[in-house]
Amino acid sequence: MPRLIPFRLAAASAAVESTRMRASAHAVAKGTPADLRVVAGQKVLTDQSLRTGTTAVPTSRRASCFGKESVGSGKAVRVSGATPLGLLAQAARSTAALRPLLLTDAFSFGLGLCAIGGLEAKGEGFWQLRLNHEASELGGDAVKLKPGDEALWYLTAAFPGPDELWLRAPRRSMAAEPFRVRVFAYDEKGKRKPAAGVRVSGAAQRTDAKGFATVTLRRPARLIARDGSSIPSNRVAVCVGGKCPKG
Repeated sequence: MPRLIPFRLAAASAAVESTRMRASAHAVAKGTPADLRVVAGQKVLTDQSLRTGTTAVPTSRRASCFGKESVGSGKAVRVSGATPLGLLAQAARSTAALRPLLLTDAFSFGLGLCAIGGLEAKGEGFWQLRLNHEASELGGDAVKLKPGDEALWYLTAAFPGPDELWLRAPRRSMAAEPFRVRVFAYDEKGKRKPAAGVRVSGAAQRTDAKGFATVTLRRPARLIARDGSSIPSNRVAVCVGGKCPKG
């Protein structure tokens, strides 16, 4: 016969748990500001800025990309401090494109990432972490974020992965007034070079040899740079005539 928990004890336990949840939410709200971008092939799952701190990261029994003997326990794991993995898990709570997030806690060295948004690492592929344009040698739960860091999770089919495009553009423009943007390409080591021949949304021509292109907008837009083989760039919101892109 199951043992019954006294009502007062159950209520007290619920109150303690509620307090912990509020404290955790408060800590995240005051946490480290960082940028998160998640890309699979040419598909951008998210590109957002948020704050993060110590958080509970869920594991899953469906996280089997490392083998059936290495699936997750299904329990939540506490990740201390501001980390790229905590940032990803936090974003997944409010961003449907990042769910399901499949992680395993079967390893002693840290958490393993199998899938984001149902997109699973298969064969030689894996979800690579790049921090400030440079491939990380540590797991996403071991890296500590600093204010303003840029974390990119990219589903790559092989090592080394493709270059990462990065777009620079003004935040404001007048309607129908041309302005210049510039695109760079970063390799896995963080080495930067101008990205030539790249298409930028709103530009009539591809970037020149120095990575420049001219864009003309009549309404607010979020610009992005692509070349079909590199990792798509960050999105830059450009306000036009005092109006800014929604969302």
